[in-house]
Amino acid sequence: MKVEHRDFLLEIGTEELPPRALLNLSQALVAGVAAGLDKAQLAHGELVGYATPRRLAVWVKRLASRQPEQNLKRKGPPVSASFDAAGAPTRAALAFAEGCGVDVAALTRLDEGKGIFLLFTGTKPGALATALLPTIAQAALDGLPIPRRMRWGEGTAMFVRPVHWVVMLFGHDVVPATLLDIPAGHFTYGHRFHAPKPMRITSPGSYERSLRERGRVLADFAMRREKIRADVSSVANTLSGRALVSAELLDEVTALVEWPVALAGHFEERFLQLPREVLISTLQDHQRYFPIEDGTGKLLPAFITVSNIESRDPQKVREGNERVVRPRLADAAFFWEQDRRQALSAWRPGLDAVTFQARLGTLGDKTRRIVSLAGDIAVGAGGSQSEAHRAADLCKCDLLSAMVGEFPELQGIMGSYYAHADGEPAEVATAIREHYLPRGAGDELPGTRTGIAVAIADRLDTIVGIFAIGEKPTGTKDPFGLRRAALGVQRILIEKNLDIDLKRLIAGALAGARADTDRLRPTAAADGKPPRSGEVIEAQVYDFLMERLRAYYLERVAAPGRLAVTTEMFDAVLAARPASPLDFDARLAALSAFLELPEAASLAAANKRIANILRKVGAAVPAEVDVAHLKEAAEVRLFDAMRALREAVDSATAQRQYTGALGRLALLRPAVDAFFEDVMVMDENPQLRANRLGLLAQLHALFAGVADLSRLPG
Repeated sequence: MKVEHRDFLLEIGTEELPPRALLNLSQALVAGVAAGLDKAQLAHGELVGYATPRRLAVWVKRLASRQPEQNLKRKGPPVSASFDAAGAPTRAALAFAEGCGVDVAALTRLDEGKGIFLLFTGTKPGALATALLPTIAQAALDGLPIPRRMRWGEGTAMFVRPVHWVVMLFGHDVVPATLLDIPAGHFTYGHRFHAPKPMRITSPGSYERSLRERGRVLADFAMRREKIRADVSSVANTLSGRALVSAELLDEVTALVEWPVALAGHFEERFLQLPREVLISTLQDHQRYFPIEDGTGKLLPAFITVSNIESRDPQKVREGNERVVRPRLADAAFFWEQDRRQALSAWRPGLDAVTFQARLGTLGDKTRRIVSLAGDIAVGAGGSQSEAHRAADLCKCDLLSAMVGEFPELQGIMGSYYAHADGEPAEVATAIREHYLPRGAGDELPGTRTGIAVAIADRLDTIVGIFAIGEKPTGTKDPFGLRRAALGVQRILIEKNLDIDLKRLIAGALAGARADTDRLRPTAAADGKPPRSGEVIEAQVYDFLMERLRAYYLERVAAPGRLAVTTEMFDAVLAARPASPLDFDARLAALSAFLELPEAASLAAANKRIANILRKVGAAVPAEVDVAHLKEAAEVRLFDAMRALREAVDSATAQRQYTGALGRLALLRPAVDAFFEDVMVMDENPQLRANRLGLLAQLHALFAGVADLSRLPG
């Protein structure tokens, strides 16, 4: 049967959708519709998503009008139970035939060896797309990532925002359906002010063009985004400047308008005396304006706003935006002046009145812990301990400033400005800003040694403290951002080439956290559980940090010159419990080089075999090998080969020359192969058996000094 194909359009018209979620909602709707069509076996072409503040839509090209024909096979009752002695069909046979919609005579036989059964074979026409599309669309809407759905009016439907219209077209025809309490139809709505009347959509293919030409709506998110970027840049050029267009702001503005019109506005030059970040935050984060800078990178007293209306009097729109931004800048100037009336350090005592976490104390307590940790880290990082102490002591003070109270995103940045103004050492002031870096994946790292020390100390204190009180992340819940903090620590240590003992830092951080939790225990909420040992917590934190390191290696994009790491390689090195991420990295590099050797596969397989043997034995294995009980030539050869290499391997491992250590161990392959070929490990003689197990344990330990090769495939 020839199947007809038509285009399909689904549009959900709503009140203004949340701008920061719009693109995700659109992508999820497209993915949900595609998944539903595939599950229903409805063939289709490309899917195109549309998203504006007032609509989510999907255009499916060349959608099959029905499912493919289905071949059916149904096994019935045994033939012996289907006919009586006279050959007449029994009740069982008649019921089965009736359920299949045929006569008993139309049924065939199925011989399964153990018996013969009635069999129905036939075909079933595929369901019509128009019958399936309402369910597919509803499932896609139900699956959207909406944290909290709302009701409206007297209906029972729930969605991210109230729904006002639904369009569902299959070709030129409306799909009979009711979604979110709204019957589907032909009619959409254009721009709220430019084209408020209902618009008839005649076909899915004309949807985007009709909205653009008749409705004054650019429904294509990417097209609208590019127009905004180009228009903003063009307006900036007329002011002899360059617009600061961040991807996040561009996406948000694109999600706020349907018919973008870029306009320039101005503010008083006196506001240029404010720190650059304050101006940008006011214009960009609070007003959704694009700042403008000149050729030297200096901000101009101007901004660009993107209006959602093409006004007959643009000057009025410009003046309105200038009127709105002026008091925001005046507030920022007031906060700047107020904050500078006292030194940054004057806020330090106030941190003792701000709770960080009930069982870990105040921000003052946290600051003291950071000070202690940062000094030790600074020494290991080659920085100044005194400057690290000072920066750590001041790093949280700006949280009590008026500016950060109004602009939380400026924490650290304002502290740096205030420290500079107070005459603090340049590295101390810079470190206050840098200790929040990296703020996310791919973000820049601290550039100063002091900034590095305080950044690591702050994150480690939070991670260890939260683990110490038993509130480690579970599933997707991570309220303190510990995963992000752990990855930040690992990135700093590896990318800044710092060989710092992470285990020692964890122990130091835990000692500080434990001192405060013990002091607060009488007044803090107790869970009734006995405190866990420090070793258990330290091991948990180490494992947590290593899991973030795993993500660092496995999730980054492979590039020329960058080490390719597999899960098995990571596990092999992790088994050695390296003290620092830099040491971990060196072991991985050595293991990668080792795996290129021709001996690698055989030795990895041998180590896996050894690990299995030792695990099955379970009992204690002799620490020393008794030379007198070495009977076979192959075991003597292996013992001698190991003894000849041990000192050199141990020395190379101690000096972290892991590539050299594994290269020497590769020389053992002939002796190892001969041992497993000629020697019976589990000999009936208990002394021989124990001696051979001890020999294998020593061999395994030699390799495990670098990495546990038994974790590798082979």
